[in-house]
Amino acid sequence: MAKAFASQGDLTEKTITFDEVGRDLWAFTAEGDPNSGVIIGDESVMIVEAQATPRLAGKVIEKVREVTDKPISHLVLTHYHAVRVLGASAYGADQIIMSEAARAMVEERGQEDWDSEFQRFPRLFEGHESIPGLTYPTTTFSQAMTVYLGKRRVDIRHIGRAHTAGDAVIHVPDENVMFTGDIVEDHSACYCGDGYFGEWGGTLDRIAAYGVDAIAPGRGGALIGSEAVNRAIGSTRDFVESTYRPAARVAARGGSLKEAWDAVRAECDPKFSDYAIYEHCLPFNVSRAYDEARGIRHPRIWTDQRDIEMWDKLQG
Repeated sequence: MAKAFASQGDLTEKTITFDEVGRDLWAFTAEGDPNSGVIIGDESVMIVEAQATPRLAGKVIEKVREVTDKPISHLVLTHYHAVRVLGASAYGADQIIMSEAARAMVEERGQEDWDSEFQRFPRLFEGHESIPGLTYPTTTFSQAMTVYLGKRRVDIRHIGRAHTAGDAVIHVPDENVMFTGDIVEDHSACYCGDGYFGEWGGTLDRIAAYGVDAIAPGRGGALIGSEAVNRAIGSTRDFVESTYRPAARVAARGGSLKEAWDAVRAECDPKFSDYAIYEHCLPFNVSRAYDEARGIRHPRIWTDQRDIEMWDKLQG
């Protein structure tokens, strides 16, 4: 490999913020690292996204304990990626919830994704020795389910494919707040390596139709107020479309992956190069856009070896 992935050199600890996005609803964010969400009910707490390791999950738990001593009863995982799910054991939740499609992805490619992400983003896996194994849900749903934390209603929905095949969003109606996972990002690159470019925009439309008052995105800061929500939905849409369009043009004329890489950089660098994890995501985003444009409908499985082979092709 001619040079390391950008994320392999990202070793700086990020500053954590913990923002209340609605009554007893919190966003745990860390400068473009994976976010988690906290939903406090009458008697217990639901966590959204587990973090990559029990060590990192411990940082979320520390923040939770600053605002409540209620037990953590539920953990919702919006999708299967290792950086989102492998810290699950730290919470001791009775219920771990995923969509059926997300669970199927754990079965199909969970270990390969773990190996791939561990190789290319080592900082997020500090303390990986304490990971007991792949995270499987105790509870799944096909399209929708509702959990009551006492009187507090939490709606969990699969409203379309975007970041992965099994993305879930979590809506808390009493405060009209949504936790979107990586479908929506704020000033952070979307990771599209397992995504569905042709469907992402429609899924964003369905999120926008909720007219929520706040969003805790997958990465980036908490989005409070309709102006911030709409801005982030718009910038996410622009990022996805700006990645796919040039790659699709190259694929349509039979161009190479390297040509698609150059074309996407020409369009995206001026707009998004200052986004968190931009350089980390770019090769995987271009590869998936190039595949989808050539008719490969279901994202191919990333492995630690495939990562290296792809990266080598882009170094010419």
